[in-house]
Amino acid sequence: MAVKCAGCADGTELPFAFKMAFQPIVDVTGNRIWGYEALVRGPNGESAHSVLSQLTDDQLYRFDQAARVMAIETAGKLFTDPRARLSINFMPNAVYEPRACIQKSLEAARRANFPPSNLMFEFTENERMSDPAHVENIVRAYKALGFWTALDDFGAGYAGLGLLARLQPNLIKIDMELLRDIHLSHPKQVIVSGLAAMARELDITVLAEGVENEAELTVLRAAGIALFQGYHFAKPGFMSLPAVRGFGQTDVSLAG
Repeated sequence: MAVKCAGCADGTELPFAFKMAFQPIVDVTGNRIWGYEALVRGPNGESAHSVLSQLTDDQLYRFDQAARVMAIETAGKLFTDPRARLSINFMPNAVYEPRACIQKSLEAARRANFPPSNLMFEFTENERMSDPAHVENIVRAYKALGFWTALDDFGAGYAGLGLLARLQPNLIKIDMELLRDIHLSHPKQVIVSGLAAMARELDITVLAEGVENEAELTVLRAAGIALFQGYHFAKPGFMSLPAVRGFGQTDVSLAG
């Protein structure tokens, strides 16, 4: 029987509504849509900030759980490719005990007939971690359960080399500020090429996010990066899988 924590027993409803948008992650080497990142939106497609600004500290756990469940259940209705991964943002401070707190996500995956092995959990730390050992424990537990883990905004704030060495996630998402106009910046090209080479040595997959034009894409492909996310391919689709540039896909939507 799965261990339960105090937070798991709290069935109080959140005082605000939200839905999900999905942005494609493309594999340009394999010429396929690798997966989608689930992004929080307001009930009518409003920004993530409109939702997160309502969140209080005592609602973190409930929101984190509810967002995971909604992302998985919605993906179960939208996804048609059995290989496509679903990337879900999570808040490390909202996880008490990883194996206990993942149970609602696993239950949602069973209900939605969504393969748990296709789940990827990503976290970002633009501020110094108050308890890096706790985050390391989460990453280790999730990898043992067969999930992928991803470190977002790599190269920004505190999401740097020390954190990478300690956590060893499956994937890093290079911060978009390092990628913006990279075709015009030799220093950025050197840094990103070095990060990509280092990741290959560590058997860590690299994803370039926030790619907005063909010139950026060309430089990043030359650095050996295969996974991309950004407006150059598609904007997030509200309760839908949007058409992706160059992939001939049409919209798949649950939005009314």
